[in-house]
Amino acid sequence: MPPSAPEPNVLRARPMRLLGFVPFGIWIVAVGLLGGIVGLGGFTFSYAEGLSYFSDDPQACVNCHVMREVFEGWNHSSHKAVAVCNDCHIPHTLPDKYIMKGLNGWNHSRAFTTGDFPEPIRITPRNREVLLHNCLYCHGDLVSAISHENSTNPTDCVACHAGVGHGR
Repeated sequence: MPPSAPEPNVLRARPMRLLGFVPFGIWIVAVGLLGGIVGLGGFTFSYAEGLSYFSDDPQACVNCHVMREVFEGWNHSSHKAVAVCNDCHIPHTLPDKYIMKGLNGWNHSRAFTTGDFPEPIRITPRNREVLLHNCLYCHGDLVSAISHENSTNPTDCVACHAGVGHGR
């Protein structure tokens, strides 16, 4: 006897699958979410002038209104003639320079977006360490006789010279 035709309810339509294991609808949702995240992130990065943070231009620091007073302090300080923001606040070596810029950019954008930052703004311990290293990078020969870098009480330039870079 020839085989009989299967009953209509036996042949069920299976959902279309990509790569054989993920339903097509999940791919659509995942691609939509990823596109939304990338699109919103790109718009935010562009609106916040994100590329300017990869430059050494001090004007990039004034993109955030809370930095204006700090910028004006630097603008009237003795350091304006010899140093920009990155010279003091960012490591001078690669890849550390761009890693720190990325971390600071993320932390600054998160803090300024949520409003979760102290007023007046304060330097973080990690950024203070970079700052102190950069003070000695430029002024190491001048202060070598008083440097305590290898002791339990390392040199803390900012303790006595807090207003130098920002003219306060």
